[in-house]
Amino acid sequence: MSKTTIHGKTVDHQSRCVHWHLANDIIAIKFKCCGEYYACFECHRELSSHPVQKYDLHDDANEHLIICGVCGHEMTFTEYHDNNTELVCPNCRSPFNPGCKLHYHLYFHNPPSRAC
Repeated sequence: MSKTTIHGKTVDHQSRCVHWHLANDIIAIKFKCCGEYYACFECHRELSSHPVQKYDLHDDANEHLIICGVCGHEMTFTEYHDNNTELVCPNCRSPFNPGCKLHYHLYFHNPPSRAC
């Protein structure tokens, strides 16, 4: 199995970037517009040559669009957020940054209104 490439201004092999680099900043998002994983929306804006297309969380419910930077486990949004009260990787149990919810509107047309 090949390792998925995470694009961006990364600072380590777990998907942290120059913009977001706390211990729990370990997810990357697959952008709908290009099908590529980027460490964050700022990395995509700075390194790509096209505008962002947002996911519709209803129409794209089965799309694997989040990846854990620690173990490489790919998740649907439901697996990452809705079915994950601890907000950890369901595969390796590494904790995710709960502050990511503040940026859902940058990636999704209809982000959840409830807090993580």
